[in-house]
Amino acid sequence: MLEVADIQVFYGLSHVLFGVSFDAAAGELVALVGRNGAGKSTTLKSIIGLNRPRGGRIVFNGRDIGGWAPYRVARAGIGYVPEDRRVFGSLTVRENLEAARLAERERKDGCTIASVFELFPDLARLGGRLAGSLSGGQQQMLTIGRALMTNPDLLLLDEPSEGLAPLLVQLLAERVLWMKQRGLTIVLSEQNLEFVRELADRIYILEKGEVRYHGRMQDLLANEEIARAYLGV
Repeated sequence: MLEVADIQVFYGLSHVLFGVSFDAAAGELVALVGRNGAGKSTTLKSIIGLNRPRGGRIVFNGRDIGGWAPYRVARAGIGYVPEDRRVFGSLTVRENLEAARLAERERKDGCTIASVFELFPDLARLGGRLAGSLSGGQQQMLTIGRALMTNPDLLLLDEPSEGLAPLLVQLLAERVLWMKQRGLTIVLSEQNLEFVRELADRIYILEKGEVRYHGRMQDLLANEEIARAYLGV
């Protein structure tokens, strides 16, 4: 479904991604892990169109989307949950969800506000509350629900567990697993290896803008030396 091939990304004159390559098949959950500043978020922003690679290719469902504007990428079927959540604080929870609907992506079996509330019951009772008044965990649920309202084929999750209490991290992991089990393809970035260990099919470790290791999750967990070297665990 997704192939990222040798992308080169700059911030101004600073070269930040050096030939990052990975792929994700339909129904897979692929994790990009690494320490802070490794290039994980930059990689996801490049896929969604917030950064324009100066080299390499980003191919989604057979189309090269490298350099597309974010709205075109979203309409093509990629949902994005940013690290800083970016809810519309002056709108209610329900209005945030309604604002994310894409008419061209709607389908009979697609995501609705009711199905988001079923996935995240806390949001159902907060439907009329202003999003800016929600806790960090509630805002994270809302941003995921908002991305699901576009009925994506691929969901990008940027550091979903960051700043959340342990109980909320566990709840979020259960919800991500639920989405994966229903066939949604997911690429997520994380510093927290514990969060992805029961979720990811394959894992890519990034360090200083390069892929240093990739393989199946169970192989990484069996290799303590690699985990210690790149993740400090």
